[in-house]
Amino acid sequence: MMHMTFYWGRQVTLLFDSWKTQSWTAYALTLLACFFVSAFYQFLEDRRILLIRLGSTKTTGIEAPLLQRKVAGKYSAARIAGTVMFGVNSSLGYLLMLTIMSFNGGVFLAIVLGLTVGYLVFRAGNEEVAVVVDNPCACA
Repeated sequence: MMHMTFYWGRQVTLLFDSWKTQSWTAYALTLLACFFVSAFYQFLEDRRILLIRLGSTKTTGIEAPLLQRKVAGKYSAARIAGTVMFGVNSSLGYLLMLTIMSFNGGVFLAIVLGLTVGYLVFRAGNEEVAVVVDNPCACA
């Protein structure tokens, strides 16, 4: 039966019926896996942002920003790679969300700590990167 509130215990089912923990060893290994996967998520996000930054440094010699995208080409290798990385990263993010929806307190803490440590290790030094928002409206 699925829990609908947070609980603390070693018995948890994650993502698949076959991924069940019954012992403390299996639970600890599951928490460790959650920690490393969430840190890897931050690593992939850092690589994706770096790829976008590298792909956007190409100039066409035209100073009009509205014309640069049209001239630079619609499907460059960096853009396709960035799109693939976005899909992989989104999939991993949704899997982490579904894992947290097991409502196990240890799993929740392992994922949050993994995201925090991953951000510290892989992304904390990249604060100078400007985030481009396509649509500033929060409802879109």
